[in-house]
Amino acid sequence: MHRPFQIDIRSLPESGKDITGQESPAFFGLDANDPIQPLSPLKYELHLEKDGEDLIVSGRLEALFSLECGRCLERFEHRVELSRYETELEIAKDGTINLTDTIREDTLVALPSYPRCEAGNVRPRQCPAEGRFEPVLETVEEEPQSAGPGVWEALNKLN
Repeated sequence: MHRPFQIDIRSLPESGKDITGQESPAFFGLDANDPIQPLSPLKYELHLEKDGEDLIVSGRLEALFSLECGRCLERFEHRVELSRYETELEIAKDGTINLTDTIREDTLVALPSYPRCEAGNVRPRQCPAEGRFEPVLETVEEEPQSAGPGVWEALNKLN
């Protein structure tokens, strides 16, 4: 079975190890109804190196996603490129580390929290809903002054 992110620390050379390749879009495990959909495989070029009780992972991650715009609800493309990817993981007692969840999460966290199609980095465009939903300025009603004694006055009476 293909498991490039299952690392056996015992077999890791002193100088570290380089791994490169790609994982299918299914690697991200996203539901078909999710507003985020992977369009390309995850491409990776990583260097793994042991540092005491930690595994240092550095390199590059890249994947293309289709996101749903939070304003117009149309889909647009966004490329995640982590050209200076770095993470540090504690080495498990059994001497193996599975990087799958860490790499999946770090890639998905790099996506915009509030996706807007004008922020797409593959084919920039103007959002068709731009200007249609202007924010309503809320004004706070002035609070009536209390009829009773003020807070400081009540404290003074206790003394």
